[in-house]
Amino acid sequence: MLKGKKIVLGITGSIAAYKSCLIIREFIKQGAEVQVVITPAGKEFITPITLSALTHKPVVSEFFSQRDGTWNSHVDLGLWADAMVIAPATASTIGKMANGIADNMLITTYLSMKAPVFVAPAMDLDMFAHASTQNNLKTLEAYGNIIIQPQSGFLASGLEGKGRMEEPNTIVERVKEYFESTDKCACSMLKGKRIMITAGPTYEKIDPVRFIGNYSSGKMGFALAEECAARGAEVTLIAGPVSLSCSPNIKRIDVESCEEMYIAATECFNNSDAAILCAAVADFRPENIADKKIKREKDDLVLRLQPTHDIAAALGKQKTDKQTLVGFALETNNEETNAKDKLKRKNLDFIVLNSTRIPGTTFKSDDNQITIISDSNVKSFDKKPKTEVARDIVDELLSYMK
Repeated sequence: MLKGKKIVLGITGSIAAYKSCLIIREFIKQGAEVQVVITPAGKEFITPITLSALTHKPVVSEFFSQRDGTWNSHVDLGLWADAMVIAPATASTIGKMANGIADNMLITTYLSMKAPVFVAPAMDLDMFAHASTQNNLKTLEAYGNIIIQPQSGFLASGLEGKGRMEEPNTIVERVKEYFESTDKCACSMLKGKRIMITAGPTYEKIDPVRFIGNYSSGKMGFALAEECAARGAEVTLIAGPVSLSCSPNIKRIDVESCEEMYIAATECFNNSDAAILCAAVADFRPENIADKKIKREKDDLVLRLQPTHDIAAALGKQKTDKQTLVGFALETNNEETNAKDKLKRKNLDFIVLNSTRIPGTTFKSDDNQITIISDSNVKSFDKKPKTEVARDIVDELLSYMK
């Protein structure tokens, strides 16, 4: 099934454009979300109204959708999609793709696409057989595009030839087979690896009813745990006080204070191949914890604080050459400088930086925007859901795993 997959369907000016309706219908039946991008020539063969009725989305054709300056972002589409399918793909479009001629919305979307691209040629036999078309197809294959070859047929002369676009159900099946194979591969990437993840806040007691804490929801850490587990890892999740649940195949250890998280993390890390320290651990705790609720008897209350355990630094000293350690840095200012300093001081392999200055990210949000920093590289990412951010972080982790 293609449940949850986001697919950009590119439609060009071919008589086979009417078959795109069948492709859309089958993708949606399989559970996919479809966004159509059509060339001006494509609209001569099928109307955007028909396509929009099937996808329940406005069809994208021009760079500017209205005269008020509203524009369609090919970059956003390239980041949104899990796959792009160009069906039918004319000889003209194939030539533009191969040579980077970005004169319409479909080609600019293609050039911005981060996901795999499937191309289903559709044209006259002689056009398909022409050396220039064949060379362009070879170029696209070299770029990593997946060519869905046209159907074979027989000419009146008795010679076998190709040209007619592959049937819609076959095109959808090819896309489905691709995701099934890649998802299966992804599920085994971390097979046999033991990964420890910390998540959520810690609460440092003042008295039986009050504490020092922070706004961490644990969403980022839990997303990382689910992603690692989905890729076959044996995951231990050390979670502060949050109201989230996790998959039953994840071993969960619930803690409240930094002291409890420190004990659990230092013990678990000994038997881990990697650790991702995503928890927002309190840096200070009250020096004395009242055994009874503190009454409001004075005009002020003075709390003396003392440092908590530095879990990242402790694990950095504990780390062996066969282990990978990933930290997080939430900063309010001088973000990159502070993160690089933390990376070095705590002996991390790489650090994930995010900032409170980016609206709609970090605490309580479903989205995040990160920068991954190592000794030799800085990678910046766009704002996206934390589930997708988790994929980026785990992809990076894979390149460091011993």
